[in-house]
Amino acid sequence: MAVISAADSGFVSIIIPVHNAEKFIRDTIDCVRAQTCRNWELLLIEDGSTDHTMNVTTDYLEKIQDDRIRLMKREIRSPEERSFGAARARNLGISMAQGRYIAYLDADDYWRADKLEKELAFLQEKQAGFVFTGYEFGDENARGTGKVVHVPETLNYEQALANTTIFTSTVMFDTEKIEKSLIEMPCIKSEDTASWWKILKTGVTAYGLDENLVVYRRAGKSLSSNKIEALRRIWNLYRQAAGLSVFSSACHFVPWAYRAVRRRM
Repeated sequence: MAVISAADSGFVSIIIPVHNAEKFIRDTIDCVRAQTCRNWELLLIEDGSTDHTMNVTTDYLEKIQDDRIRLMKREIRSPEERSFGAARARNLGISMAQGRYIAYLDADDYWRADKLEKELAFLQEKQAGFVFTGYEFGDENARGTGKVVHVPETLNYEQALANTTIFTSTVMFDTEKIEKSLIEMPCIKSEDTASWWKILKTGVTAYGLDENLVVYRRAGKSLSSNKIEALRRIWNLYRQAAGLSVFSSACHFVPWAYRAVRRRM
């Protein structure tokens, strides 16, 4: 398949960190290839998988022969480089991206076929640098459960501190409006939320497209343990990444926790 020129103003670079995703990676690749928007490149960043992900991915790419897809293996030379792999993998993808627009997709999530087309049109209509969409919780087969997360029209820094409704697999950036260095994720826990805060703190406004365009595959994870760990991570973000006092952290943390639990019920 011929590669569409990256010089096109609508060219999107899609970045997927790939770690122990042998069960899902073919479906995830397929949902990108099924997009009604055809003007993209897909950067698969293999990140130290310990299962058969690398072989499964390589074999599948040889089968489908799609020149828009590149598979790269992130070099891990020390224990430090192994930590915070998703952030490091996305940052490597950002450095190699050829498109004006950057979109993230996790290796076990799923895009509706018109996700890129609708989101790109929305971003251009709003003349925005940062947009995100609604999404639906799905089961381990990426079948929607009917639990849809709706998103606000806009989100600024102060609002985002209390409402981390931005889901990584829904975002898109315009690198002519937001520099790649600002998009790069910090290597800390909950790197995605910390990244949104970092961007919004500069005065950027994120625009929400309230359409269900992404399925968040839950893959049989323990919801109770996830909630406890998420609460711990977000509290640490308020105190460390945002640098808020205990009192201010608590004022933001309570509404965040309420919304987060409500979304998952």
